[in-house]
Amino acid sequence: MNRTAFLFIIPALLLLIDAYVFQAIKTLSRSASESTQRIIAIVYWSFTVLALLLYIVMQLLPPDSISRQTRTFMLAGIVIPYFSKFFAVLIILIDDIGRFFRWIVSLFYKPELREAVVDNTTPVMPASDLIPRSEFLMKAALVASAVPLVGFSWGIISGAHDYRVRRIRLPLKNLPSGFNGMTIAQISDIHSGSFFNKTAVRGGVELLMKQKPDVVFFTGDLVNSHAEEVNSYIDIFDKVKAPLGVYSTLGNHDYGKYVQWPSAQAERQNVLNVVAAHKQMGWNIMMDENKILEQNGDKIALIGVQNLGFGPAALRAGNLAKAYRGTEEYPVKLLLSHDPTHWDAEVRPKFPDIDVQFSGHTHGAQFGVDIGGLQWSPAQYFYKQWAGLYENGSQRLYVNRGYGYIGYPGRVGILPEITLFELVKA
Repeated sequence: MNRTAFLFIIPALLLLIDAYVFQAIKTLSRSASESTQRIIAIVYWSFTVLALLLYIVMQLLPPDSISRQTRTFMLAGIVIPYFSKFFAVLIILIDDIGRFFRWIVSLFYKPELREAVVDNTTPVMPASDLIPRSEFLMKAALVASAVPLVGFSWGIISGAHDYRVRRIRLPLKNLPSGFNGMTIAQISDIHSGSFFNKTAVRGGVELLMKQKPDVVFFTGDLVNSHAEEVNSYIDIFDKVKAPLGVYSTLGNHDYGKYVQWPSAQAERQNVLNVVAAHKQMGWNIMMDENKILEQNGDKIALIGVQNLGFGPAALRAGNLAKAYRGTEEYPVKLLLSHDPTHWDAEVRPKFPDIDVQFSGHTHGAQFGVDIGGLQWSPAQYFYKQWAGLYENGSQRLYVNRGYGYIGYPGRVGILPEITLFELVKA
């Protein structure tokens, strides 16, 4: 289907949804004055016109003529309201199905209703008018539509930058005494190309620095696709410092595989520019290599790989065997690997002496329930390990919920995360 067809079909579908939902509004406002009903209708359809104009503008303007952030918010202005209205449509449809069957029954059992006449001047009433819409179901439809609309809007206004510090105690049986009590801060999935509130992003970095970690890990996805996305945030993230250093790796988005490049060379250069941004911020980016951390005379190994994903169409760019080489003798090995699917696919079966893998990638789908021990997110239907700490024998995996966001410019229930680990001897 070509672009011109979409230019007409999608608006027609949106109008159909709005017309259907408007039935609930008409039902609940029928007792109001005529002028009030008119105002309600004007306000309702004004939002429809605005959404349609946003869609048409997005289709007609060249992709590079507006910023990515603006395009994201324009899309959110269309998707969020109509996603919310979908729930209202389902409930109104239930009411209409019920009305249809009641009408069918009335054809056989109450024919007098269809022929009722009060006097000679009263018009015959259609059967459908004698079966009014349920006010209860119409109220339920509007509530069902309002809840996700308010929730997803609040997720943009507040949830996108509501950074939370999660504290995790990591007991390791072979931990040298010199590292007992060492603190590690982890952030992941910055996605700088999605940010729209620089002050809030800076506040998150300040919160991270208040934890005074001994070392900081960043586990990939600095950008959405283009290296230049991070340029205006380098002066914020270069404030991330730690006594033992900041160590980072690449995520799947850092390779720019989700956009069209004019040449393979341009694509390669983009990756090099992302790597250069890490270095400009003072971060030690690990490209299939290892680093020996030393504290109080003791040593442990830190291993960092490029993206290694094992889901459908996942990007595999790293080499764990290469990165691992030379760490065999160290009592504790920590791994930075962006995609948590790497743990079950390669780390556990082939490298049983890697104690902890630090990952991100899933974002916890940026939506769900995460209260105490209660966790649910659509992410769990795609990833076996999607948020928090996982254990298998003596090996552990931690999946960070992410610092930023992509696609939907907010978070509902699954808030942006700064993780603070304390290593202790088991």
